[in-house]
Amino acid sequence: MSSFLHITNGDVTTEILNNLNIEGEIITWREMLCEGKTTTDVGSEDFWKTRYDFFSNAYQVTKKTFIDFTLKEYRKLCKQNQDEIILWFDYDLFCQVNMLAVVSWLKKFRKGRKITIVQAGNSENYDKLVGFGHLSKEELLHLYNNRIQLTQDDIEYADYIWQLYCSDSPLRLETVHKFNPSSPFIYLSDAISAHLKRFPSVENGLNQIENTIIKAVNQSELKTENDLIRKLLTEQETYGFGDIQYKNKIKELKSLFTSLSPVKLSEDGISLLNNQINYYRELRSDFSYLGGAKKYSYLYLNANDKLLKLTS
Repeated sequence: MSSFLHITNGDVTTEILNNLNIEGEIITWREMLCEGKTTTDVGSEDFWKTRYDFFSNAYQVTKKTFIDFTLKEYRKLCKQNQDEIILWFDYDLFCQVNMLAVVSWLKKFRKGRKITIVQAGNSENYDKLVGFGHLSKEELLHLYNNRIQLTQDDIEYADYIWQLYCSDSPLRLETVHKFNPSSPFIYLSDAISAHLKRFPSVENGLNQIENTIIKAVNQSELKTENDLIRKLLTEQETYGFGDIQYKNKIKELKSLFTSLSPVKLSEDGISLLNNQINYYRELRSDFSYLGGAKKYSYLYLNANDKLLKLTS
């Protein structure tokens, strides 16, 4: 009899699996590696120290919370030794980056194990990509029964993309993620493309997410910050962010608002909306990372979808 280990993208999916009564142990990967500095050595002491430093500084997460929420679940993972490891990850950037890290860890610490993936995204019943939480029991079981086994080449490829994501330069990601049409990671290319657009735009110094926030304010009459966050959560397509991430981003952009109740843009916010000024210098920080790269060491050239490295 084979034994099964399920690694999920979050607590919602874990609850879904518990309700499906699928055989096997379940581990919840509680991270958001799409934000903050990352290192390639997933699970090492240096890796977790880097991650805790980020959560502590960006979200004021206490050491106890980090240990209880993330590290304890990771330590449970280290004790598992099943025959087949099944990965449950959605299509968005949030999940795809976490998936890469998990595969990298499995490559090193569970060599030779059968690894399969269940990916949410395309569905006959929706005209847009959807996560596991939107799918029926029948759809979920269909995905599970048709899960895809990763070859060694697939594992090596995912690990390679992870290494590039954690490198100090994102330039190799511009092309390498597009040249593996046979890859079972069918949502990875769009997720990486979305990642590259998180570097500041040459046009106004804001990245795609930051520009989306000020455009959302301009397009609607929003009474509260929560109304703005709900709008961003509803309309986002590729990032898969949660409310705390958008709340943190709005806090970083506080100088672009005169009020958050109701939500109103400042003069600078309106000027940025029209690309009349550039906010790169105001936002620039040497402590802001996307993967292994400093966010403000690169500019995104909107006209040709390319990154430009800035020389110091």
